[in-house]
Amino acid sequence: MSDEQRFLDLMRTHQRIVLRLVGLYANDAEERKDLEQEVLLQAWKGFESFRGEAKFSTWLHRVALNTILTQKRRPRVVERRDRLDHLPDAVHDPGTANDDSERLHRAMFQLPGTDRALIALHLEGFDNGEVAGIMGITANNVGVKLHRIKQRLSELLQPI
Repeated sequence: MSDEQRFLDLMRTHQRIVLRLVGLYANDAEERKDLEQEVLLQAWKGFESFRGEAKFSTWLHRVALNTILTQKRRPRVVERRDRLDHLPDAVHDPGTANDDSERLHRAMFQLPGTDRALIALHLEGFDNGEVAGIMGITANNVGVKLHRIKQRLSELLQPI
């Protein structure tokens, strides 16, 4: 099997990783599409360096997060939207959608970028050590940050 075919098969298998992460950072459908394409391009460019020492999903999380955060740091004119009803729809399985998951997604969207990444990885089921490897910080730091993020989310989810 060619490298290209292997890459495409792996991306098809793990495309939900990209969709979920992009959904946490994109403001609209057009931006989601652009970020998805950029992640795909960067993953293809870096695929040659994937040695298989970590799981492909772990490697893809790292590539996707680095790409998304880099793209989000680039200066551009952006319309500021402060109202919650203008935040993007959650990227999820339609069969599992409910009001609580929508509220959680909207609250997560209010977190700073790296905090969003940490909590997203945690919710994906990665343990602190795996999150630390993806994010390039210590497992202890992950635990501390997750505790603070959960407190912040709890505040954001309190009824007004």
